[in-house]
Amino acid sequence: MRYLFEDYVLDTDQRELRCGAELIATAPQTFDLLLYLIRNRERVVSKDDLLGAVWSGRIVSDAALTTRMNAARSAIGDTGEKQRLIKTMPRKGFRFVGAVQEAQRPTTVPLGQVAQNDDTAQRSLSPPRLSIVVLPFVNLSSAPEQDYFVDGVTGSLTTDLSRISGSFVIGQHTAFTYKGKSVDVRQIGRELNVRYALEGSVQRCDNRLRVNVQLIDATTGNHLWADRFDKPFADLLDMQDEIVARIARTLDNQLIVAEARRAARTLNPDAMDLYFQGRHSCNRGVTLENLTEARNSFERALATDPQNVDAMSWSALVETVLVAAFLKDNEPPHLAAAETMVLKALRLAPDHAWAHFTLAMVLIYTNRTAQGVAECERALALDRNLADAHEMMGQAKFYMGCGADTEFHVNEALRLSPRDISAFRWMNTAGFAKLQIAADAEAAAWCARGIEANRNYPLLHFGYAAALALLGRLDEAQVAAKTGLALDPTFTIRRVRNVPVRGDANFVAGARRLVRGLYIAGVPEG
Repeated sequence: MRYLFEDYVLDTDQRELRCGAELIATAPQTFDLLLYLIRNRERVVSKDDLLGAVWSGRIVSDAALTTRMNAARSAIGDTGEKQRLIKTMPRKGFRFVGAVQEAQRPTTVPLGQVAQNDDTAQRSLSPPRLSIVVLPFVNLSSAPEQDYFVDGVTGSLTTDLSRISGSFVIGQHTAFTYKGKSVDVRQIGRELNVRYALEGSVQRCDNRLRVNVQLIDATTGNHLWADRFDKPFADLLDMQDEIVARIARTLDNQLIVAEARRAARTLNPDAMDLYFQGRHSCNRGVTLENLTEARNSFERALATDPQNVDAMSWSALVETVLVAAFLKDNEPPHLAAAETMVLKALRLAPDHAWAHFTLAMVLIYTNRTAQGVAECERALALDRNLADAHEMMGQAKFYMGCGADTEFHVNEALRLSPRDISAFRWMNTAGFAKLQIAADAEAAAWCARGIEANRNYPLLHFGYAAALALLGRLDEAQVAAKTGLALDPTFTIRRVRNVPVRGDANFVAGARRLVRGLYIAGVPEG
């Protein structure tokens, strides 16, 4: 069957969308979403209708649905503002309002026409990106009454992973049909059409609870990541929340690594491939080189799909971090660009947790601290595992001149994700806050701890140099300053002085202490 509207042809047999002679690349869910809307164009389609028809009832985040809806609109030259073909009916759903003609596909193939077997067609046969099933965890304890706790961990993980933007998570009831069965993960992957499977076990050993998890490529059976989480035995519900938060946060980053590696092998990367590559560049570390590479990937993603909310919010984050990490001069244009981009993302996806977090950063760095804290709280309400938002509230306290309160928020972030790839930045925040309140020995300790976590973040070395200088340990301070300058030769005291944030008297006094420490350590004024 072919559906004709305007200059477009949607071919269900070939699973192709064409505009004239041009083939429009569409991801599988985008194609299915568009097809469902067209087939049901006589009525308003609800969100539940779409989830049942396109995602077979899987748990899908609102941000993922919005991203796919935007991709469908973009594929047919529509937008959320124009709504020429796909209308949003507030509090009701969506409807395809374009004029459509139906036509049977010709049964013969014209002479010389060759079947298309390109990268896009191949993808239509593959499981969706970030598709995962959380298989029922195994209770290795001798007490069968702990089964409810083990099942609770499985169910909570299923819910929390669905908050990962763009994820497709098999519902808990389907996953539990495999409980107690010895089934090859590759078979499960084929039956559920998912890329990844998460397996785990829970065991109580004396007064400790041990949780083992492993992420498996469901298409090959290869193990991609494994870890073990140990906790002193305490209140089971509190333990469940903390264990789930740690696994979900770590797994988010591991899935990005896996998807980025897949994207690197793709001949014709689409917007989501480029988005994953950009995320991977960000995760490699806060350096000008990595962030520039990430920015390029996000820009290419948006050139391919101008409505990609994930790429928008992360592009805005890159511009903000360039300022926050003192990697660029002339901060206002970067922050203005970030704010424009993230507000656009939030107009398209009002419940996008990461976009709210990014907006919080922009607000805090542009002297709207109270509004920034409110955005952090909004982000945490949408995603309780967003440890970055806790750390950002610590930064807000710092800019408000309440550096003594920053450590609490940093520790809360570390409690949620103690081995986080961003932990070194959080430790840097704690170190600078300690400098503000003249707790220089504690500042040095936090910076040293951050350096141990990541030796390639220049700002940690400069904070360490300032703390050591103020403690009178000049030789060590100079070594730390030289290490920082080796990592970022462009860094100057002028960049610190020119930071756009303007706090109260305590903040100003703390900034002066930092500048004095940097000066003593031998950092150039610029």
